[in-house]
Amino acid sequence: MYNINDKLKEKVEDLNQALRVKYRDIFELDKGQLRDFINKHIGQIKKMDKLDRAQLSLYQSKGGIVGVDGSVNKVGGAYPHFIEIYQAMAKCTNRREDPVVLADIYSPLYIEEEEMEEDDDLFQNKRDVKLATLEVEAAIESVKRHKPYAILMDGGLIRYNIDAHDSWLELRGLCEERGTIIVGVIKDIKTSIIGDMIRELDGKINSTIYDREILFGLLDYGEMVLVKDEANKKGPQGYASVFLRSSLAPTVIGMDIIDSQRDKLEEMAQLVFTLTPENSRGVPLWLDIVDKEVLISDELIRSLLEQYMDRGLYERFFISERDKRN
Repeated sequence: MYNINDKLKEKVEDLNQALRVKYRDIFELDKGQLRDFINKHIGQIKKMDKLDRAQLSLYQSKGGIVGVDGSVNKVGGAYPHFIEIYQAMAKCTNRREDPVVLADIYSPLYIEEEEMEEDDDLFQNKRDVKLATLEVEAAIESVKRHKPYAILMDGGLIRYNIDAHDSWLELRGLCEERGTIIVGVIKDIKTSIIGDMIRELDGKINSTIYDREILFGLLDYGEMVLVKDEANKKGPQGYASVFLRSSLAPTVIGMDIIDSQRDKLEEMAQLVFTLTPENSRGVPLWLDIVDKEVLISDELIRSLLEQYMDRGLYERFFISERDKRN
């Protein structure tokens, strides 16, 4: 057994108490009243139906469903002696053996000297841009190659608009031109639409309360909240949104769709619900499959560098003291 430091125990107890105080007003809200509030001010709570085999077969005949996800991993030590490897995959249910896979690398040692600067925010921005761009480019290639009925992207669509703007506009235009529905599946929602509305109308809540904790256990299995345009902060940026409880887990996920395809919002929510195993964490199985296949493991990145880089260069630049201890 680990001997837990008394100071650490105190810190955890303090955090527990702080969260209790911060969320007390939310925890004390009557479930029925909160659902009524959401129905009135946020959007209709509606029951979803599972799509039948005939409908899923129709999707297959119209090109199938593409899942898009990306992965990044890093090997090495402190700045600038590290390398990051990026990979994105777009995999179609109709052509499972023909996925689109794109890859890229980044290392501060691999760029011009004047660009080298130790800045965590700069690195994070580079990482976000590279990964989002690879995912969008994989999606573009998949639309052209596979001509799918719909694309499920891992994450909110606004992320691609921000981090891969030009490529995103190309993907959006291509999907609109070819009639491919593009959907963003958000596993870890970070919005505060409901909390902000409660704070605005009620006044009891002074701090930011996120939709994730408000909706935890509030929706029944198979229910969704069709977010009104006037409540949706993403609306002015060109997106329609929905929250849904797609599994028996009490957590809720989010889903975005571009505004020109908003008439497909409920249909795509039902598709996500249908593709999600009830005893899962709420993510469509096809996206989970892509997530596992695109993953860049520690073993993979080390094997790659050991096989295709001079051993001397690999040890000199990218094996940290921690790695040597292991």
